[in-house]
Amino acid sequence: MNTTPNANRKHIGIYGNTNSGKSSLMNKILGQDISLVSNVEGTTTDPVQKAMELIPFGPVLLIDTAGLEDKSQLGEIRVKKSFEYLKRLDFAIYVVDGKNLDVDTYKKWKREANKYNIKHMVVVNKLDRLSDDERSNINNIFDKPLFISAKNNENIDKLKDELIKSLEQDEEDKPIVGDLLPYGSNVVLVVPIDSEAPKGRIILPQVQVIRDCLDHGIKTYVVRDTELEDALKEIKNIDLVITDSQAFKEVDKIVPKEINLTSFSILFARQKGELSDFLEGANKLKNLKPGNKILICESCTHNVSHEDIGRVKIPRMLTKIAGGELNLEYKVGY
Repeated sequence: MNTTPNANRKHIGIYGNTNSGKSSLMNKILGQDISLVSNVEGTTTDPVQKAMELIPFGPVLLIDTAGLEDKSQLGEIRVKKSFEYLKRLDFAIYVVDGKNLDVDTYKKWKREANKYNIKHMVVVNKLDRLSDDERSNINNIFDKPLFISAKNNENIDKLKDELIKSLEQDEEDKPIVGDLLPYGSNVVLVVPIDSEAPKGRIILPQVQVIRDCLDHGIKTYVVRDTELEDALKEIKNIDLVITDSQAFKEVDKIVPKEINLTSFSILFARQKGELSDFLEGANKLKNLKPGNKILICESCTHNVSHEDIGRVKIPRMLTKIAGGELNLEYKVGY
């Protein structure tokens, strides 16, 4: 349960026309048969996702999309879905059928990819069937294409090497805590155990904070909110207390003002987004009035409990601030 979450993996989309070899290429990169391969057009319907460790780079998520020239009955819907996945990607591989060039579709796809600043590499499949003249012509059409044969495994390792080089050029993920505190600091994590806490383990954000502290030589102490007061007396020179958001008010009453206090949510908002924008949004809450329309978005899909933060606690808080009922709408997932 503590594997790298998909949100923290580099998302790599594999695009191209039907029967260009996208699914075969994905299977070759993975070293296993995940995507269905067939000569029948439109074999890949919904995008197929598979997490893997791309050694020596690290964790990635490969996404095999439906063919862009799918002429089947549901082809238009499938192609639209494939384009929607662009907004999730960090990098893309565009597979060209070397024996059946379709430059117009590639240019259309490239325009869409550029809207989201998605870098990509062009991979020309079926090298085993191409003449020297055909290769020369393709080199004149595409920018630095990489020729492979998914059928014969030719240049697959070279493709992986080029993919790793491209991914390594991107910025590394920000630390969660490591850039806030010096080596040897002391951090106390407050982890309430309530009805939403999974049995027998702690949730992934807490695990990630602990790992980040270990990576940066920061000493970490984990306690429940019910034992926090005793822990603060026993642990010397505490530099930071990190709590679950639901216990923030209670923890704030316990932690002395001279000790810095934050939450897991704030740390991850800072790491994954623009914290200044979130603060600006929070300042707008004081202007809420009854009847205002509010959209609550959550990227994760989960079942709703009676203590759910997005469906229960935040709406209750917003209603209290506004002084009356609000018009709330919810959006879950991508």
